[in-house]
Amino acid sequence: MTTTEANPARIFADARRMHEAALVRMADDDIRDAAEKAWCAAKRAVDGLVFARTGEEPSTSSGTSKGLRTMVSADPAMRAVRQQYMDLQAVLHGECFYYGFCDPIDETERLIRGTAAFIQHAESLAQN
Repeated sequence: MTTTEANPARIFADARRMHEAALVRMADDDIRDAAEKAWCAAKRAVDGLVFARTGEEPSTSSGTSKGLRTMVSADPAMRAVRQQYMDLQAVLHGECFYYGFCDPIDETERLIRGTAAFIQHAESLAQN
């Protein structure tokens, strides 16, 4: 969904805000909510990347995944981004948030913190 207010910079700013919120929740010992916020941050980063490359902001998670698959077809170097995105979705969103399987905690916390690098990488790819 393209809107006059949507642009990649705003989407990436939203991703960074969500990641900051994840770190706050993690500091408050709410690992499950921290995982979901970190997942949201990763999804928003890919939304920004898809929007930068296609001019269309995905309106659903399925749209985000579809946009990423399309980019992989056009640029095989995007395959690593897609794999990391899928790993974050599976662990943070699926296992930890939905099912409460957040152990080992140190691994989940590493993924939450590492979402910052994922956002930075997606943003750098959006500028190419």
